Amino acid sequence: MTMGITSMTGLTAYIEYTNTLEFCISCHDMKETVFPEYQQSSHYTNHEGVRVICSDCHVPKAFLPKMLRKAASVNELYHKIIGTIDNKELFEARRLHLAERVWASMEKSDSRECRNCHSYEAMDFKKQGEVAQNAHPMAIENKLTCIDCHKGVAHKLPEGY
Repeated sequence: MTMGITSMTGLTAYIEYTNTLEFCISCHDMKETVFPEYQQSSHYTNHEGVRVICSDCHVPKAFLPKMLRKAASVNELYHKIIGTIDNKELFEARRLHLAERVWASMEKSDSRECRNCHSYEAMDFKKQGEVAQNAHPMAIENKLTCIDCHKGVAHKLPEGY
């Protein structure tokens, strides 16, 4: 029993470690690609002092969806190992494909990770810019999800988009 508890504690700690910014930018060569873009975004620096990290947007909080996302990340590691995306030029060549996969996942989950922090109920539309004041009520009415309008929020849009 002690061994089981120790194993589960270690596994849980490792899974949480893989959700850290340090892990993401060291394992995925993001330092040269999406990390600098993210550093220029309002998710990194903003007037509220709230910083969102990679896992906040790319990893579900609930256990089962989180484990499914972690399993899917093995494909990303595989492509890193075989060299499909192991430098900036190769990554940029596949950026649109990679972004489309993320966007499809976000659409499928109704932008679940966005909604962990953002909700229509908590928005004061009057304090938003004119475009957002008009767009958010229309998005509610048309049952749009966050990623329908907010592609390119934390990362540049891919060439060819």
